[in-house]
Amino acid sequence: MGGHVSVEGVHVVVVGGGFGGIAAAQQLKSQQISFTLIDMRDAFHHNVAALRASVKTGFARKTFIPYRETFGSSFVQGRVQQVDTDRQVVKLETGEEIHYSHLILCTGTDGPFPGKFNAVASYQDAVQKYQDFVQQIQAAKSVLVVGGGSTGVEMAAEIKTEHPNKKVVLIHSRIGLADPQLLSSVRQQAKEVLLEKGVELILGQKVSNMAELQLNVTKSNMLVTTDQGATISTDLVISCTGLKVNSAAYASSLPGCQAENGALQVNHHLQVQGFSNIYAVGDCANVNEPKTAYHAGLHAAVAVSNIINSLTGKALTSYHTGNVTMLLAMGHDDGVGQYNGLRLPRSLVALAKSRDLLLWKSWRLMEQKSP
Repeated sequence: MGGHVSVEGVHVVVVGGGFGGIAAAQQLKSQQISFTLIDMRDAFHHNVAALRASVKTGFARKTFIPYRETFGSSFVQGRVQQVDTDRQVVKLETGEEIHYSHLILCTGTDGPFPGKFNAVASYQDAVQKYQDFVQQIQAAKSVLVVGGGSTGVEMAAEIKTEHPNKKVVLIHSRIGLADPQLLSSVRQQAKEVLLEKGVELILGQKVSNMAELQLNVTKSNMLVTTDQGATISTDLVISCTGLKVNSAAYASSLPGCQAENGALQVNHHLQVQGFSNIYAVGDCANVNEPKTAYHAGLHAAVAVSNIINSLTGKALTSYHTGNVTMLLAMGHDDGVGQYNGLRLPRSLVALAKSRDLLLWKSWRLMEQKSP
């Protein structure tokens, strides 16, 4: 940036410290632009590895990286309750207000634990919650995973890889597994890996007594029923369904800018509809592509570039969706996926992602050393 950008009066607020949020914050930091990163936790959660942290003792501490060591006083822990676009402030639950000249919303998606961990919590509490869950899985003789999207597929594979003698059943309301935007051959491979590992599949059926089931707690011989009359006995039920856009921070402030699912309508520059100084990045942006850490990072680069371009009078950068890139870790020793629309060999996915779940990348981005 050098001396070419006038940053007087510029303060960027980044709401949400997920993959998009930390990428945006690091780019702002490197450009010496004043910013505040806000998240409800005190540590970044590399949730790409959350499912392994659910099955492997001691792994969770590698998946949480403290914000303050990287961002110092530019990090604020708290929950954003509202965005006041007239006064250009974000309001926290505590009543604190933080002014912005530009706003980047990276609020992500919310969903059931262990795939997601969106709670006001310390690093120690978060790690302990995963460690407690490891013990629930260890105590169960049989596990039922509900939901065969990408998270459910990875969860079932992680459990069966770590505990090959445990009975693992995956139930999915559709016939096809994993993300519908993946190549059909990749989705078929995901099914083959699960079957090879010994996961039992119940496809095209929905759990009918979900509301009565206690999730994430081991209890012998719980009875799970399906809409087609089947009954399954299991010791532990894990839900991998129901991901929803985490819109709480802006729901009341930007009502006319939201799609039906709560995601923010954006233009090609990732500016929120009707605002030149508010950007949406990652899962909360209404962009038609799989919701992945990879895409969130690409969005962050566009948003920060456009803030800089708007300050220097340069043309704004556009974000264009490409062919789908997505890798599924199927335990530490296998995986399926595609890069730029081309299916990859299973061994290559295992090497590129499954072995360490790209943890090195987040620790490097946060400029810290993994324990």
